[in-house]
Amino acid sequence: MKTLQDYIDKLNSLNFKDMYNGDFFLTWEKTDEELEAVFTVADALRFMRENNISTKVFESGLGISLFRDNSTRTRFSFASACNLLGLEVQDLDEGKSQVAHGETVRETANMISFMADVIGIRDDMYIGKGNAYMHEVVDAVTQGHEDGVLEQKPTLVNLQCDIDHPTQCMADMLHIIHEFGGIENLKGKKLAMTWAYSPSYGKPLSVPQGVVGLMTRMGMDVVLAHPEGYEIMPEVEEVARKNAEKSGGSFRVSHDMADAFQDADIVYPKSWAPFAAMEKRTDLYGKGDSDGIKALEKELLAQNAEHKDWCCTEELMKTTRDGKALYLHCLPADINDVSCKDGEVEASVFDRYRTPLYKEASFKPYIIAAMIFLAKFENPAQILKKLEERGMDRIFK
Repeated sequence: MKTLQDYIDKLNSLNFKDMYNGDFFLTWEKTDEELEAVFTVADALRFMRENNISTKVFESGLGISLFRDNSTRTRFSFASACNLLGLEVQDLDEGKSQVAHGETVRETANMISFMADVIGIRDDMYIGKGNAYMHEVVDAVTQGHEDGVLEQKPTLVNLQCDIDHPTQCMADMLHIIHEFGGIENLKGKKLAMTWAYSPSYGKPLSVPQGVVGLMTRMGMDVVLAHPEGYEIMPEVEEVARKNAEKSGGSFRVSHDMADAFQDADIVYPKSWAPFAAMEKRTDLYGKGDSDGIKALEKELLAQNAEHKDWCCTEELMKTTRDGKALYLHCLPADINDVSCKDGEVEASVFDRYRTPLYKEASFKPYIIAAMIFLAKFENPAQILKKLEERGMDRIFK
């Protein structure tokens, strides 16, 4: 039976001092021990909430959210994480702000940050833009703090960009850790990150890129499978190869979904748009070429339709390890004859894994809260202990 002290002891054995006052952009920019610290604090915070121990470490302060793309799970996870720690959430609606009147990023970033402890941003639509924008915001608030405009520099959490989706992939990873009984049990496990058919176009690359960029660090045998022409960013593939070499795992690309599923311990069938097409889309939007965008959409939908056989079926699932691979998805999934006629997964497969999928999603608020916690406190293990000793109930008894 785990105790909070077990998590505290684990935290004390890790080196993550550089996370203090830092930001979270990409998982592969963090060390192995820093990632493990996030997992450990996430589990500790969940343990405390389940055992009615208040985790409110802020008496006041704001968590600012900016979503430039639609969101359900990540939006509510960010709000839940901020609330768990005692922060209020304020969403920045750029259409209702002075951004619409030409206010600069530097000015906006400082104006929203006077009492902000964290800024969470989702900006995943355009290649070369999202992650760069997040860095621009951090540069602005860092300068604001140095100039004495801001009392503190709010930490930034990447809630999905054009390159990575760290809060999603870290939540996926923590789910895997729990399902397989610890990080130490993941070495040699086969994970299939595969493209799957969707009747929509333009889905971000950040989930498959985040998955291969993170899972290859655990000594796993990771297969990235997709039809020819659906490549991800080449620099992320290189990150995955280097990670696998270092961790003792493996990474390879396949153009055969059946090959990827064969004897897999974990499968992650998920649609995404080709990297080259996303680059073209970004260029067309930059030029304001609406006719070009419509033509590209038509082209990509037709291209997708050539690969309707890329679907997570019962037959494919039978070929996985003992026919019982762990099925993952960031949600919402395109479910055959439910959300669409043809999609990423058969309804019977999805229904069988519905509860594990919801559990997978439930780790995200704790992952985000842990990222904030580690950035705001120099000695988080000590803070966890003080919270336990304070003994304040989350729910009044």
